[in-house]
Amino acid sequence: MGHVEIPETDISGPVGLRGAPRPRTAASRNRTAALEQLWRAPTAQRDPAGRVPARRKPVHRASVGALTDLLALAGPAWLLLHLGEQPRPWLAAAVAGLLWTGLRGARGRYADPVRAEPGGAFGALGDWLVLLGVLAVLHAAAGGSVDPATAVVAVAPGLLAATAVEGLRAGRRGRAVRKVLLVGEAGGLDRAAELLNSRTDHAYQLVAAIPVGPGRPGFESVQVPGRLASCPADDDVTTVLGGAYAHDADLVLVAPGPQLTGDRLRRLGWGLHDAGIALSVVSELSGIAAGRVRPVTAAGLTLLHIAPPLRGGPQGILKAVLDRGGALFGLLVLSPLLLAVALCVRLSSRGPVFHRQVRQGQHNRPFTMWKFRTMVADAEARRAQLTEDNEVDGPLFKMRQDPRVTPVGRTLRRTSIDELPQLFNVLLGQMSLVGPRPPLPEEASRYDEREGRRLTVKPGLTGLWQVSGRSDLSWQETVSLDLWYVDNWSVATDMGLLARTVRAVTDGRGAY
Repeated sequence: MGHVEIPETDISGPVGLRGAPRPRTAASRNRTAALEQLWRAPTAQRDPAGRVPARRKPVHRASVGALTDLLALAGPAWLLLHLGEQPRPWLAAAVAGLLWTGLRGARGRYADPVRAEPGGAFGALGDWLVLLGVLAVLHAAAGGSVDPATAVVAVAPGLLAATAVEGLRAGRRGRAVRKVLLVGEAGGLDRAAELLNSRTDHAYQLVAAIPVGPGRPGFESVQVPGRLASCPADDDVTTVLGGAYAHDADLVLVAPGPQLTGDRLRRLGWGLHDAGIALSVVSELSGIAAGRVRPVTAAGLTLLHIAPPLRGGPQGILKAVLDRGGALFGLLVLSPLLLAVALCVRLSSRGPVFHRQVRQGQHNRPFTMWKFRTMVADAEARRAQLTEDNEVDGPLFKMRQDPRVTPVGRTLRRTSIDELPQLFNVLLGQMSLVGPRPPLPEEASRYDEREGRRLTVKPGLTGLWQVSGRSDLSWQETVSLDLWYVDNWSVATDMGLLARTVRAVTDGRGAY
C-alpha cells in the first residue's frame, strides 16, 4: 500500500457544509491548548544502572508442567493396567491423564509461582481426590470394566509426582516475592496496607507507600519516599518511579479514589509500563474469588462481570454424591475407632455416649446434630454460671479451660474425634462434609442479615474456619471466612479443604 499524506488542518472548530475548516477563534485555541495539556503524558527515563525486571514466560512453564503431569500419570497408569490385564489400558490411561492435567490447569497449578494458588502437597492430594471422584462417576456412567482398586493404584504415581513438583514449586513460591509500592489516598492506603500486612498467604511484600493529597496515612511501619499532589501533575510518574527504584519494587499497587481519576491513572500506567514496572489496581470487591470475575470492555469502559455463587447444577449434584458416599465410606472405615471411643466415653464418666443438640441447618431449618459427649452430663445447666467467662465475642460461647469438659473429652476435642458422629448427619442429608459451622438456635436468632447468609448452604463437618485457626479466630473472622465459602465454594474447593483438615487436626491448633 502506498503512503498517504494527510494535510494538517485545524479540526478544533466546527466544520462547514463543504468540509472546509473555519478560522480558529480565541476560544477554540484555548480549548485546544487545554486538551493538549490534559493529554500530554509525562515521560521518565529509567536509570541506566537500574535493572529492568525480566519478562516471565508463563506459557512455557505451563506447557512443561502440564506435560509432566500428563506423562507422570498416564505412563505408569498404562503400564499397571496393561500388566493387570485390564481392557483397553491405553484408553483408560489417556482419559485419566487428560482429566488430571485439565483439573490441575483449572485450579491454577501451572500458573506463575507468584500468582499460583497455594496448595503444596495438600493441594495435589485435593486434586487427586477430585480426579478419583470424576473417574468414579465416569466409570459408573459408562459401565466400565476396569477394576476400581486397580484403577486407584494405577493413578497413584501421578499423585506422587505432583506432590514432589508442588514441593519444589512451593519453595520457588517462597522465594518469588513481589515487592509492592502502594499508591493512593490515605484511606485507601490504610485499608490496603492493613490487609496486605495482616496475612501471609500471598506473595506481595509491601515495601513503601506514596500518598496522594494532603492526607496522612495511619501506618508508620511503611516508608513514604514521596507524595503526589491532589491534582494531576507532570511529576506523577517520576515520583512513583523514584519510589519504586529506591525500594526495588517491581509492582505498583494503586488504590483509586477521587484524586486518582481514570485519566490520571491511565497516564501513570503509561509511564510505569514504559519503564518496565507492573501496575495493579485495588478493587473495592471483597470476598469474591478471582474465578468468578470476568473483565470485559464496553463503550470504552472496563467492566467486571461477577458470576453468581454456585447453588446447584452439576457441581451441586456432585457435591451431594460425594457427601453421601464419603460419609458412608468414613463410617465403614472408622467403625472400629467409633466403637472404641464410645466405650471410653461410657466408662470414663456418667452420662450418655452421644451428645444430641438442636442446630440450625440450611435455610435456618433445625435438625439434631450428633457428637460424642465431651462434657459432664449437666453441662447445659451449668453454662449460665460461666457466661461471664466467655472468651470470644459474638453469639458464640468458648472457654479454653472449660471446667465442664471431661479428661477424655479434652482429648477428643483436641483431635476433633468428637465430631465424627456427624457423619450420620451428612448421610441423612442434614449436613455436608464441608460447610459453615452449624449454629445453635439462640445463636442464629441473634444473626444480622450478613451473618444469616451463612445459612444459605448446608452446614459442614469441616470448613474454612476449621482449617484457619478454629476457636482462636474472632467471631468476625469466622463469619468472614464462612461468607467467603458460601459465595465461592466449588467441588475442587471442598476437596482442598478436606485435605487441609487433616493438617489442622494433626497440629490441634485452636481446638478446645
